[in-house]
Amino acid sequence: MKKLKLGLLPKILIAIVLGIGLGLAFEYFNQGHTWETSPYEIVVRTFVTINGIFSQFLGFAIPLIILGLVTKAIADIGNKAGKMLLITVLIAYGSTVFAGLVSYMTGASLFPSMIQTGTKLTEVTEAEALIPFFEVNIPPLMGVMTALVLSFTLGLGLASTQNETLIKVTHGFEEIIVKTIKTAIIPVLPLYIFGIFLNMAYAGTVFSILNVFIRIIGIIFLIHIGILLLQFCIAGAIARKNPFKLLWNMMPAYFTALGTQSSAATIPVTLEQTRKNGVSEGVAGFCIPLCATIHMSGSTLKIVACALALMIMQGMPYSFGMFAGFICMLGITMVAAPGVPGGAIMASLGLLSGMLGFDADAQALMIALYIAMDSFGTACNVTGDGAIAVIIDRITDKK
Repeated sequence: MKKLKLGLLPKILIAIVLGIGLGLAFEYFNQGHTWETSPYEIVVRTFVTINGIFSQFLGFAIPLIILGLVTKAIADIGNKAGKMLLITVLIAYGSTVFAGLVSYMTGASLFPSMIQTGTKLTEVTEAEALIPFFEVNIPPLMGVMTALVLSFTLGLGLASTQNETLIKVTHGFEEIIVKTIKTAIIPVLPLYIFGIFLNMAYAGTVFSILNVFIRIIGIIFLIHIGILLLQFCIAGAIARKNPFKLLWNMMPAYFTALGTQSSAATIPVTLEQTRKNGVSEGVAGFCIPLCATIHMSGSTLKIVACALALMIMQGMPYSFGMFAGFICMLGITMVAAPGVPGGAIMASLGLLSGMLGFDADAQALMIALYIAMDSFGTACNVTGDGAIAVIIDRITDKK
């Protein structure tokens, strides 16, 4: 018999349900007892300890993840040449940043009236004086911004010099980082999130968090539909084609991405549907694989909306200027995301901590929120790739 393999999303959902269920059960059975040390508290403190160690390791790994993934991604993009590349990159980056700004403006208008402020995540993890049995301090080798600047410098330098020795080193380091994410981070995430929700349920704050989750997911779904409509209306206006027909033709790619949760795995379907929209073979073959790497509008709008919601929930200060800088940096950093499980949220953790002040607990909830909507973000990304291909085809056809 074949072994049943669960994807990351089912594992995360199971972890959340189990964490809430056990936490509520522990809280219920703990009532009315006067024991000096509750056995239920010992269990929760055990997971608090595990989460503390994993948080330290994650903090250590984030700069290395940025350095390993972003450097190679920028170097690989820089290896290509031509005006079509420049135009495609600019349009894809502009679309990604625009989606993030729309997400922020929508969230800033709606979230304050939908989300109750004052829930400090640090209070959740420290509720009932639940402290870890012991702590392990793992300081990172460098700061997040240092890793970003170093990645950009190395990536652009490698693209310019084409130093084969350093390029091989970069590719080897990227393989190590991907292996670390796949074997040491992604498999532990369900356990990590289980511990977070176990602690929240035991502390009695889990339902306020879940209420926020449900509302955010609904708003983000509406935003991503609006973004797709806008992208294809612009593409239709430029190419003088029916935007709704263009979008309808891309639906097979949209639903394939919902199932695969991978931009790369959806490329064959995206290519075929893009050709059906009248895009030439050469333009489609160039734009679709490239945009699968650099066009991350769906992922960006999710991260921005989730981050804003959690900041409002915790009463953290935020502003348009703060998020504008975050979104611009996110649009660059996200080129490292495709092809890596959980790559988008992993690549953004450094920016969340360095630019928005997210601690380990907020990052854990961001991971849970993001993965819960991973399919919709990927579907938005690849479907929008078709709109960019239509625009590029029209621009190159004029020349």
